[in-house]
Amino acid sequence: QVQLVESGGGLVQAGGSLRLSCAASGGTFCHYIIGWFRQAPDKDREYVAAISAMSGGLREYAESVNGRFTISRDDEKNMVYLQMDSLKPEDTAVYYCAASIGGTWRLTKNYNFWGQGVQVTVSS
Repeated sequence: QVQLVESGGGLVQAGGSLRLSCAASGGTFCHYIIGWFRQAPDKDREYVAAISAMSGGLREYAESVNGRFTISRDDEKNMVYLQMDSLKPEDTAVYYCAASIGGTWRLTKNYNFWGQGVQVTVSS
């Protein structure tokens, strides 16, 4: 079992930046692929980014955030980060981190453990 807790959300103006953190406990953290997803009101949960296990040599981003968001991990600290720059109002959502042992990164069904989510609001 892996427990995940997100932090770092808040209210920011368009064009601003936020860094989300995901703290993990339990399990062998370095063995998990970690993904970030988001869910806006009345919309499905959507994929944002993911990073491979074992120090994160591979990273992948949704087209909507590519070039603006950066995912990273620190396995010594059991942490994953999502640096979000050039934020837009359409980035407003609850952001979730999740852990996976394998499968297509973009699919929520492949993630075994989820955090409780953190709100990000971008004002225009």
